[in-house]
Amino acid sequence: MARRVVVTGASSGIGAATVRLFRQRGWDVVAVARRADRLAALAEETGADTVVADVTSAEDVAALAARVEELGGADVLVNNAGGAFGSATVEDSDVEDWRAMFEVNVIGTKRVTAALLPSLRRRAAATGGADVVTVTSTAGFVSYENGGGYNAAKAGQHALLGALRLELNGEPIRVVEIAPGMVKTDEFALVRFGGDTSKAAAVYDGVEDPLSADDVAEAIVHAVELPAHVNLDLVTIRPVAQSAQHKLARGPLSPRA
Repeated sequence: MARRVVVTGASSGIGAATVRLFRQRGWDVVAVARRADRLAALAEETGADTVVADVTSAEDVAALAARVEELGGADVLVNNAGGAFGSATVEDSDVEDWRAMFEVNVIGTKRVTAALLPSLRRRAAATGGADVVTVTSTAGFVSYENGGGYNAAKAGQHALLGALRLELNGEPIRVVEIAPGMVKTDEFALVRFGGDTSKAAAVYDGVEDPLSADDVAEAIVHAVELPAHVNLDLVTIRPVAQSAQHKLARGPLSPRA
């Protein structure tokens, strides 16, 4: 029986790359996102099952859980849906941007995890293990100017996972956190800056080889395919050019003479 993984935020970026890689490795995949047209194209390309759902909607998440049960359950959940909205100081930023970030990054992760845990438990009983993998961010560990809302949301998501891992102690369910640093995708910075292409491009200006969505997908699949007794609690993944959240090389990387 093929193992099955549910991937949220699957219509682009890290989510779509993760769907593709799991399918290449022979997994059954349920790709979840809000954009039906993107999901249809991904299904055509990969053969993944799809569910159109918004992780901030209780009704959508209940329908997702029902569909997963119809398919026979899931061995792995990848909570990838998330995002950053706005780039302003704590004083000047829009409270609605903060609310949206908490809804998708924190509440959405809680909602989907709680809804699918019964399915994960049943598969774990049959196969010996299951996984909850969540994509957070190094922004949850080190704050930076004009990022307070995203910092707070990702810190909250990190804390949620720490509690979940403790609560699941004694069960054969791994809780894995993948925390990327700088990842260049088609949409993340563009969404954050409200569609301003020049501001989005400036984030990566001069950075040699920022991470790609495929790089993060490799980390996710690797963590899941390790022996069942091995848990990668927290994987921090950055490009070599980014030594820390505040230390970024812009320009060619070269050894000192």
